[in-house]
Amino acid sequence: MDARDVIKVGMSAERSLVVPPDRTVGHFVPGMPMVYATPMMILEMELASADAIKACLETGWVTVGTEVDIRHLAATPVGATVRTTAKVIAVERRIIRFEVEAFDENRRIGEGRHTRGLVNVDAFSKRL
Repeated sequence: MDARDVIKVGMSAERSLVVPPDRTVGHFVPGMPMVYATPMMILEMELASADAIKACLETGWVTVGTEVDIRHLAATPVGATVRTTAKVIAVERRIIRFEVEAFDENRRIGEGRHTRGLVNVDAFSKRL
């Protein structure tokens, strides 16, 4: 499968969640503040990126995260709503590049770039 045949620059998706205690720094590292953890924000950015293109993928194909270049700009407390966006900015044969952002109710809390690779599940599984 060649991603250039089905995935177009500008495709996008958005996700929202209310920050639960188990996605905070304090949940993972005792004594730290109970604010939205950077790895959890990156997870939502990756999931939004996958959502933006999943309907275009042929049966048996998925994308996997291969690169992140993210800045976490502001702390967000438990109970706040976070909205994460992803937009395709470049498409190569097996590589899709995204611009990603995250917002809480008041401001942008994260921004950056994310790259996903196109993978045939059967061929990948055989290599494992």
